Amino acid sequence: MTGFYPIINLMGNTKLFVIVLAPQSSMNGGKAMLQEYKKIMVGIDGSVESANAFDRAVAVALRNDAELLLVNIIDLRAFQSISTYDTMVAEDTKKGAEQLIADFAEEAKRAGITKIQTRVEFGSPKVMMATTVPKEENVDLIMIGATGLSYIERLFIGSVAQYVTAHAKCDILIVR
Repeated sequence: MTGFYPIINLMGNTKLFVIVLAPQSSMNGGKAMLQEYKKIMVGIDGSVESANAFDRAVAVALRNDAELLLVNIIDLRAFQSISTYDTMVAEDTKKGAEQLIADFAEEAKRAGITKIQTRVEFGSPKVMMATTVPKEENVDLIMIGATGLSYIERLFIGSVAQYVTAHAKCDILIVR
């Protein structure tokens, strides 16, 4: 077998992760094929892990002259504890996320990335990062930070990284 395959850790060790490459044609005469990416999506949530994913995404985008798509998905479940849904809270949250994404976009620009797109959306981070946004934006590489969830948290709610690994149709790089 050729290519990269996910390493699955069933014991809950958080020191894993994975590069998952979508299947490719073997019409290259048995030589290693370098993937060229045109559009790289990176999830930005303000965590150290997402900043690490951003740094790696900038490097890959520069090598590939690729467009960088910076995405922040605001989890609607965060508003369930608010007794009466307050649109001001949602608007303030979105403004904060937009500022976060704008700061990262500016950093990417300073690093030499010329094609930058940003998206801030409300929804399920898992679904939006794994399927919705990549399909709408024609993404060919998703880069996200590994989660800091404990084994119990992953067991009951799962991580965005795990969900993306299982459901995305393009290449994925999960960064620690």
